[in-house]
Amino acid sequence: MKQPNIIFILIDDLGWKDLACCSSSFYETPVLDALAAQGTRFTDAYAACPVCSPSRASILTGKYPARVGVTDFIGGHTQGKVIDAPYVRHLPLAEKSLAAALRDGGYATWHVGKWHLGGRPFYPDKHGFDVNIAGCDWGMPAKGYFSPYGIETLPEGPDGEYLTDRITDEAVRLIRSNSRKPFFLNLWHYAVHIPIQVRPEWMDKYRRKAQAMGLDKLKTFEEGPLFPCEHKKHKHIVRRLVQSDPAYAAMIENLDGNIGRVLEAVEQTGQAENTIVIFTSDNGGLATAESSPTCNRPLAEGKGWMYEGGTRAPLIVKWPGVTQPGSTCTVPVTSPDFYPTLLEMAGLEPLPAQHVDGISFASLLRGGPAPKREAIFWHYPHYGNQGGTPGSSMRAGDWKLIEFFEDGRLELYNLRQDPSEERNLATQHPERVREMKRMLAQWRESVGGRIPQPNPSYVPWQ
Repeated sequence: MKQPNIIFILIDDLGWKDLACCSSSFYETPVLDALAAQGTRFTDAYAACPVCSPSRASILTGKYPARVGVTDFIGGHTQGKVIDAPYVRHLPLAEKSLAAALRDGGYATWHVGKWHLGGRPFYPDKHGFDVNIAGCDWGMPAKGYFSPYGIETLPEGPDGEYLTDRITDEAVRLIRSNSRKPFFLNLWHYAVHIPIQVRPEWMDKYRRKAQAMGLDKLKTFEEGPLFPCEHKKHKHIVRRLVQSDPAYAAMIENLDGNIGRVLEAVEQTGQAENTIVIFTSDNGGLATAESSPTCNRPLAEGKGWMYEGGTRAPLIVKWPGVTQPGSTCTVPVTSPDFYPTLLEMAGLEPLPAQHVDGISFASLLRGGPAPKREAIFWHYPHYGNQGGTPGSSMRAGDWKLIEFFEDGRLELYNLRQDPSEERNLATQHPERVREMKRMLAQWRESVGGRIPQPNPSYVPWQ
């Protein structure tokens, strides 16, 4: 049987509700809506962390970020009431990456786009990728989305070229390269991470749309408390209350159109029926800081927070001949699951020497039963740049427990009844809290999760 091509599209900071097929009424994503209509859309898919580098490490290793040691966005460090826990600032070379496993299984392996998993000794070519285009240690386009970009692994384009367009050009070129092998295209866009930059004329459509929908008359932002982290202690958290930013909407439309170009190249080269397409995000949408360009409501908060808005992400999978067109799956899945799932989809055996925390969800894509899982876990012992505080959390069935490290506070939510996490049920269910806290502590110990320590120099500022 011919092995399928695999295109893994990872978007940076795209929120759970940032697609029209995920109930956004402002953003327009016809290509991704069509992809969802051709495959399976997951309603309860999760990134392994509310920030980028840990989720990326998790996808490539099949492990929880705490086990890999990459628990914060690489380069991040701050303190508040507690001091950020130490973490590994690269993807360790000892890890057998998903790309390396697929390459050993006969695949051509291509990385195009953002990397942010360490400096040059840890670039994609050191982790099983035959090709690395635009992957470096940067977490965002440091010089903006318009050429010249200054990315050392991407030759400059003409002045004014747009980065999302260029990355797509490179991906299309590879698809058209007539590889004799099945290919794994790891397409990790820099979009929609800040800076929110588009051509001015792209925004006109969405300015008019916002006015037509009456969004310009609604309260857009709500000022929250001061940041809990020291480097932002004089700034207030600013929550966006409605999706209405014309620049962000235009950025998403451009991204959607570029994904359409990738899918068109697959179709034109006659590979569509043998190409798996996976589309997801590395964390929740940016909703509380850094211009707060999107809103994740009804989910709480966003990127950098332990709440659902920080970790729940869109996920669409098209597996031709397998996924039921237009199907929806409500079973929770998470970033470490991609490793075993993709190996199974490729017809490859699990690697006996590679421990994975993830569980293959290929059975769900076939319309079968859910894989057995006790719980999904998160560990983020850091302050987010967006206002979140250090903590661990877990989801078991419909129940979610969050443990905050600043004060030991515990919050319990029933996500099926309360996806907005508005009703903390910890006092009503003490036995459940006690058992879930025990499970969380046991898991944390098993993966070597580090706990932030009290800050002896902390002086309250709010």
